[in-house]
Amino acid sequence: MSNDPNQLSQQKMQEFLRLLPLTQEIAGLPHCESGKSFNDGQLEVRLSTLKTAYKMAKQLLREISQ
Repeated sequence: MSNDPNQLSQQKMQEFLRLLPLTQEIAGLPHCESGKSFNDGQLEVRLSTLKTAYKMAKQLLREISQ
């Protein structure tokens, strides 16, 4: 495995994208109504929820791969 920062960054992004469907399911966030937007506070809460869900998705994969 290379230590090239660009390659590591790409690998992390690929991992994130592979886990995104699982992350979204774990987060359980509703979609925004058509024609409406989330306010800044709502976006921050959703971001925090997604970060936590992503960590849980990664942990789940580690546990099932052992």
